[in-house]
Amino acid sequence: MTVVYGKLKPSDAARCAELESLLFEGDDPWPERAFLAELKAKHIHYVAARTDSELVGYAGIARLGRARPYEYEIHTIGVDPAYQGQGIGRRLVTEILELASGSVVFLEVRTDNVPAISLYESFGFVNVGLRRRYYRASGADAYTMKRLPQESPS
Repeated sequence: MTVVYGKLKPSDAARCAELESLLFEGDDPWPERAFLAELKAKHIHYVAARTDSELVGYAGIARLGRARPYEYEIHTIGVDPAYQGQGIGRRLVTEILELASGSVVFLEVRTDNVPAISLYESFGFVNVGLRRRYYRASGADAYTMKRLPQESPS
């Protein structure tokens, strides 16, 4: 299987929403319109993972602030359950962190999402706080994680 990484397109928004529903059921999965709005913003960048012509993963990061030094926030990462465990999520994180080279990066992750937490820790993220009931629909808590400036994403 060959996975190709590139820019997420507006035509991918419906598939992203479909994957969100599979991955984040019960936690306010993002609808198609949320992805379309994100893709229009100049300070937000998305990467897509595709096999043949099918979108199997996506990741987005936003630049915070208007002046250097910038900080960044990872907005969302998702990989089709049928393709998980094959390094796609790791590659997506690598791709978006390249944009934030030399900057602080933040993210939120469910406290019970052990695979994602382990992935983020492998990139140098550390837990810096707890957000109670961050996921309003389910009431699940989230950790806020932070990665200090690094030149290399891995």
